[in-house]
Amino acid sequence: MPRPIARVLTLLELLQSGGIRTASELADRLDVDERTVRHYVSHLVDLDVPVEAVRGRYGGYRLSPGHRMPPLMLGDDEALAVLLGLVAGRRTGLTAATGTAGETATAKIRRVLPERLRLGLDAVLASLAFTAQPGETVAPDSEVLLPVADAVHHHRPVSIRYTDASGRPSERTLHPYGLVAHSGKWYVTGADLSTGGQDRTFRLDRVTDVRALPGSFEPPAGLDSAERVLTGLATAPYRHAVTLRVQGTTEHIHTRLPPGVALVEELPARETPDSTDPPDEPWSRVEMRVDRLDWLPAVLASLDRPFVIERPDELRDLVEAFAERLVHCARTERS
Repeated sequence: MPRPIARVLTLLELLQSGGIRTASELADRLDVDERTVRHYVSHLVDLDVPVEAVRGRYGGYRLSPGHRMPPLMLGDDEALAVLLGLVAGRRTGLTAATGTAGETATAKIRRVLPERLRLGLDAVLASLAFTAQPGETVAPDSEVLLPVADAVHHHRPVSIRYTDASGRPSERTLHPYGLVAHSGKWYVTGADLSTGGQDRTFRLDRVTDVRALPGSFEPPAGLDSAERVLTGLATAPYRHAVTLRVQGTTEHIHTRLPPGVALVEELPARETPDSTDPPDEPWSRVEMRVDRLDWLPAVLASLDRPFVIERPDELRDLVEAFAERLVHCARTERS
């Protein structure tokens, strides 16, 4: 595309983002002088794009209020964001649009994408799994996400540069099995050849470089990438290992202790305590790895089910202290 035309289209994108843009601001963004900006604005007006010149101290250029622009121009990151938003909303039930509307919008965007970007996005969408846990979003760079998705899709090994939670950098060789969006973060799960092929989970926002390697691999049969990520998060090494027995179903326990926090397994009758109230509910073993214990007493109380603490002893003391505070508050009379 000739450079002046590219700059005119960039000017249109800047104006479509809303607000009044001064001539000096537009000149800086386009790397031209203000006279050339005025020339580009004239080009847009000739194309029936309703650009208004706003006079005064805070004047500049803007699009006419309420005008809807027919052309849709998206960069690589913008197209990725829109398509992932449509897919995430459809798979998690967070979109207000009907299924048909979401599918047709996705098809329209894909149809106008360059083949290189379309194939990369197809690899992301084919490789991606979602969990139901919301959270604060930490998005990965598209320069990381797209090559990892391509490697997952085509079963190719990759080399990644990774920085762990303590800030320690490392270089890993990975057989990536799947991508998972969980609790606002993105993860890749796979076999880490740098540690003998152990199953590992890596946060994509901590990956700074991805290189495709020659060769291919065969992922395990019946692979559930989302389940692997949740299990990995629940069993990661933390300061305290917690084991409980709770009278309640897996579904009920996960309402307070989600899968990324706790592993829950229903127990056979021979391993349940003698006291069963309510009598028809099963007992389950709950295992967690946590850095702090002080939040657990309130969560256990909110379950409103009988429970037995197997370990650690510090949790018993915290639950007793929490119960005493509740009793004291309940018995304190209003002055």
